[in-house]
Amino acid sequence: MKYRLIKIKNEWLMKGEKMKAIAMFNNKGGVGKTTLTCNLSAYIARTGKKVMLIDADPQCNSTIYCFTDDLFSKVYYDKKGFTIYDVIKPVNQGIGYVKNVEVYNLEKFGFDFLAGDPKLALFEDTLASDWSAALSGGERGIRTTLTFNNLIKQFDDYDYVFFDMGPSLGAINRSILLSCDYFVTPMSSDIFSILAIENIGKTIKNWRDTFKEGFNRCTDTELKNIFEPISYIQFLGYVTQQYTSKTVDGIRRPVQAYERILSEVPMTIKRELIDIVNEKNKGNEINYELGTIPNFNSIIPLSQSAHRPAFELTSTDGIVGAHFAKVKDFKVVMDKITNQMMINLEKM
Repeated sequence: MKYRLIKIKNEWLMKGEKMKAIAMFNNKGGVGKTTLTCNLSAYIARTGKKVMLIDADPQCNSTIYCFTDDLFSKVYYDKKGFTIYDVIKPVNQGIGYVKNVEVYNLEKFGFDFLAGDPKLALFEDTLASDWSAALSGGERGIRTTLTFNNLIKQFDDYDYVFFDMGPSLGAINRSILLSCDYFVTPMSSDIFSILAIENIGKTIKNWRDTFKEGFNRCTDTELKNIFEPISYIQFLGYVTQQYTSKTVDGIRRPVQAYERILSEVPMTIKRELIDIVNEKNKGNEINYELGTIPNFNSIIPLSQSAHRPAFELTSTDGIVGAHFAKVKDFKVVMDKITNQMMINLEKM
């Protein structure tokens, strides 16, 4: 894979059209989040937009997906690369925000990439302990909580900044969600996805409202001028994974339990996310169902091993026979999700 290292100074740029920061988030794992995030980011980049993807999951699945073995070895084994840990390290040490950020331009995917790091998990305790100070208007608590907000502001010359996040409602994800403009929720066709959704809306609203109160209590005018207006994250939509139907007597049949769960998704999303988080958009006719991803198990492993978007796989990557049709189908799915997401962004 060809890549180019880009150094970005901690200087906030101004541009006509506001950059949009989008978190890909579900507090349940195993929902295809990383596959969706990497491919969606790549597809949007192919439309001519400038895209940044940040791996903010300590499990580093996006990094594993996007990095070749050589680049992975250079960054992690030889310790010659910049990762998200280098962003939070000075904050963790009480020094302040990082001065410069280094990202990789990944030619195969078409986007710039901030590599993940398992050591990001070390930031969890700092964020958790400083949260109380943030709610009372304390300068350190607010600065710590807005670490990712500061990071996002360094990418103001991008069109979109995506975050791949771990499946939790912990302090790291809280800081990211409070810093983003929107979040997209990937879902699987099981009861636990429904139960997870019931946790997300109330939690985000509570975080958002209580932090805003704490920010307003802050008496540090310089700090407030830097970060005002603070982000007010909105729910942008959801993507469902299509379940694998059973084959009986050679005929593929729907599984009744999965069908029932899928039928509950729209009302659950409305009740637990839209009505709670998106009160500003009440009355707007928005289709929050961005799309459904069918079973692409035959090509996703090839995409991962080739470190290439699934919609651009070729015979060189191991695509043969019926796989070619799957690659085309995947591109159609990415196009549909992208188009609906852009429609929603215009309406919100």
